[in-house]
Amino acid sequence: MFITSREKFIIDLIVKTAGKHTVHSLSAFLNVSVRTVQRDLKAVEKILSQFQLQLNRNTNDGLIIDGKNEHIFKLIQQLSNVHPTNETPEERKLQLLIKLLHEGTSFKTQVLARQLGVSITTLTAYLDDLTNWLNNFSITLTRKRGVGVELIGEEANRRKALANYFLVHFHEELMESLYLLQKGNQVKGNVLGYFPPHYLLKIDELVNNTIDRGQTRLADSDYLGLIVHICITVQRTENNFVLQQEAEITTEFITEFQLMEQLCEDVKKALGVPISIDDIRFLTVILKGSKLQAAGSVDYDSIMLGQIIKNVIQHVSAQLHVDLSKDFSLFQGLLAHMEPSIFRLKQQMGLFNPLTGEIKKKYPFLFMAVKNSLQKEFTDITFPDDEIAFIVLHFGSALLMNEERANIHAVVVCPTGIGTSKMLASRIQKEIMEINTVEIKSIKDFELANIHQYDVIISTVRLPFADVDYILVTPLLSDEDIVTIRSFLQSNLQELTSRKQYLNPVSEKDVVSRKEKPNVKDVLQEIKDVQTSMEAILHNLRVYQKTNAPNHYQVLTEMVEKLEQDHLVTDATQVMKQLQEREKKGGLGIPKTNMGLYHCRDASIKGLIFQVSHLDEPCMVKGMDGRDVPMKNLLLMLAPVNLSLREQEILSLISTSLIETDEAIMIFSSSNEAMIRKKIEDLFLEYLQNNLIKE
Repeated sequence: MFITSREKFIIDLIVKTAGKHTVHSLSAFLNVSVRTVQRDLKAVEKILSQFQLQLNRNTNDGLIIDGKNEHIFKLIQQLSNVHPTNETPEERKLQLLIKLLHEGTSFKTQVLARQLGVSITTLTAYLDDLTNWLNNFSITLTRKRGVGVELIGEEANRRKALANYFLVHFHEELMESLYLLQKGNQVKGNVLGYFPPHYLLKIDELVNNTIDRGQTRLADSDYLGLIVHICITVQRTENNFVLQQEAEITTEFITEFQLMEQLCEDVKKALGVPISIDDIRFLTVILKGSKLQAAGSVDYDSIMLGQIIKNVIQHVSAQLHVDLSKDFSLFQGLLAHMEPSIFRLKQQMGLFNPLTGEIKKKYPFLFMAVKNSLQKEFTDITFPDDEIAFIVLHFGSALLMNEERANIHAVVVCPTGIGTSKMLASRIQKEIMEINTVEIKSIKDFELANIHQYDVIISTVRLPFADVDYILVTPLLSDEDIVTIRSFLQSNLQELTSRKQYLNPVSEKDVVSRKEKPNVKDVLQEIKDVQTSMEAILHNLRVYQKTNAPNHYQVLTEMVEKLEQDHLVTDATQVMKQLQEREKKGGLGIPKTNMGLYHCRDASIKGLIFQVSHLDEPCMVKGMDGRDVPMKNLLLMLAPVNLSLREQEILSLISTSLIETDEAIMIFSSSNEAMIRKKIEDLFLEYLQNNLIKE
């Protein structure tokens, strides 16, 4: 019998305390995460089935072993004679993968089995599993008589395969080890038998300083993924595994390349390991595919993708008979998620989603609706189920956000990504009416927060904080999780209400509705933002006729200098520099039109500006799809550096409407100021009707 020490301990505990332990109490008792316990329980169920026994739950969710007493006795006898291992099959498969990737070109199966301490049969099963895994990364694992086991594949794919194996199967272990190292704790030996602790700690520090504190923000999972990839790059380089020549970095990658170049230089100085230009290019692609912007800070010029996402939302709405087309938060969230997502798919960088099966099972109709819509709108990209599942979470969050809320302030600590945490927060608010607001924080942000402002702390992973009481739940909030949270609220009701002064007597005039109301100052500020934004756009709107313009830079210069004369811009030279830098990052010509949208944000810009210049002769500019566009209408959109959510909505409203219909394309390329003004006024009026005017 193959059994780990923890699995054996769980069986012993359930036999001795039948019905007393739940998944959560086992998690606390064993000092491991709920997911780890659930994974162990699946292995326990397989072991029990060999003895005609079943693992069940009583009415209080306590775990019990059901079956005849003679079978239970036989199980206990067998366990008393077995010698458990402290390594799970996944840990042994990881050891095997590391050996195959680091210790030569071919291996004899007998030698591998002896080194791992397993039988030939077990080794064969492990090799079968790894063969399927490696195939996903274009790596072939062959087994031939007289030769043994061989790996055939490019170095870049080997690095991706190893990194993904760590991130998929050992994500929590890595997070916990990294946190302990940050706190100065000593870790014996290499982390997971591979990463030198001081490498992990130093690279974490450098990534945090160079990337995560700047404008580029990474989700927790992407942050950890980048650290793992850099660590693997350093260790593979040390072992003389060199990358084949990587492709030159294009202008669209220039920001990420510069960041990675600086980071790798710092890593080289700190660890004394040379990092080649090909390594930097490889890691740049990893960063580009993992970069995550806040939903509210996505560039408002993503016209093509923005229009496709609008179409996806409308198609999903039509299939479900629920109108989500006016949900700007959903639109911005999808835009922020899908830019790196599409890049990953085009680069054949797979993304593992551990919740895919559960999402498909729990939300089958929503999953089908999203899948249909993506297939309809993205004809040149195939979205795997793992990617679709992440997008489903955004829609699920939007659907659930419409539910009522009540009176408790909770925080969700969830390092698994924006979509998952939003979905969990929405589920909590839907299922537990007593909870009023749910804030979402990463582990890093939570550590810096004032935890006393929260009534309930909920996490999807075991938190490495000794002095914090929290509730551990699954990312999709099981029925058991709901019961646990409700039990906590009920048990602590008096403390919660007294802290919020709900029990204090109040005079009649102080009695207000318990129904949640928005803060009047926030509402007034939003109204003010909308009003000033719309007034600025309409007041600053100009349509110019440009004749004999030698190029579009001359046109841009004239427009920006005129803005400086009108005191709408204080530094025309700086604005021109920003516009040119933006154009280097990617084409700004709008495909299948004669328009180009040039934009930037800068501290010298004093308000929202939208202007148009009509050119007598077209200028050829690079389009957003990489092809040349004959531009006859130059659209200029400028904004200050800091924008409120409502101000961003107003800009997005204009940019995403440019190609919404053939009529819109005709109007914005007409050079007719009256028509363009009327179109913008209609957009604003519709926005006000949908967002601020209540029937």
